[in-house]
Amino acid sequence: MTDSVAILGVKGGPAIRPGSNMPTSILLQLAGKIILVDAGLGVSRAVCDQGIALPEIDEIFVTHLHSDHYLELGPLIHTAWVSGRSAPLVVHGPTRLANYWSAFLQSMADDISLRIEDEGRVDLAELVSCQTLQDGQTIRLDDVTVHVMRNEHPPIEDTFALRFEWGERVVVLSGDTAFMPEMIEFARDADLLVHEAMLVDGVDVVMGRQTNGDERLKHHILRSHTAAENVGRIASEANVKQLALNHFVPDGFPEFTDEHWETAVRKTWSGPLVLGRDGSRLVIT
Repeated sequence: MTDSVAILGVKGGPAIRPGSNMPTSILLQLAGKIILVDAGLGVSRAVCDQGIALPEIDEIFVTHLHSDHYLELGPLIHTAWVSGRSAPLVVHGPTRLANYWSAFLQSMADDISLRIEDEGRVDLAELVSCQTLQDGQTIRLDDVTVHVMRNEHPPIEDTFALRFEWGERVVVLSGDTAFMPEMIEFARDADLLVHEAMLVDGVDVVMGRQTNGDERLKHHILRSHTAAENVGRIASEANVKQLALNHFVPDGFPEFTDEHWETAVRKTWSGPLVLGRDGSRLVIT
């Protein structure tokens, strides 16, 4: 298995429309481990499009409880189960993720009990365990070590960035976050930093297309995400080898092209840059 990071969905926010990308999920294949980070809408199809069968996923992380990061978590696990998964599965996430999982099981209780009785399936409830992420935590997955850092995505408090280390290699995922100087040290010398990005000039365009939301949404976007120029600054000061952007705000609007993103990031970053697309796969060498 070649070490790689597949950016399965790159759109910021839960709404999709013609021309937009899909919400956030990232698939890592590191040191023989298959790890899914976040499970936004469309993730099940996106994992399969990478040539990975859903039962093959070894571990799942959910960075925070915004729907564009976990809306399809239950359906993905259920589909892996009916596709033959019988091995235990650990899902790492915020404390209240266990509430979501319990409610999903309840919502599908008729189907789940029927399939256990009629098809001989193992008990789905017994298959999955939710473990709580904590700031400063270290998680060891065989040859992969995961470091956890609380990021800044108000008003949510339990929201995290993740640093994956194996051998001499490092991949860092920012999660959704406002600019924070602590990210520089967290991403120090990474082979790849995948960081969310916002064009500040695009926020008013986003608001102009809203029919269900008010100025509170604008306030949330501006205080909870990182301007593209600051993403480049983080990558430069952290001395990362490659920068990839995801969770684009705005996404899917013809007024903003690759040139806008490139221009913004290049103000502060001169190294290798990938503008993520749904299904982008980056090999880590």
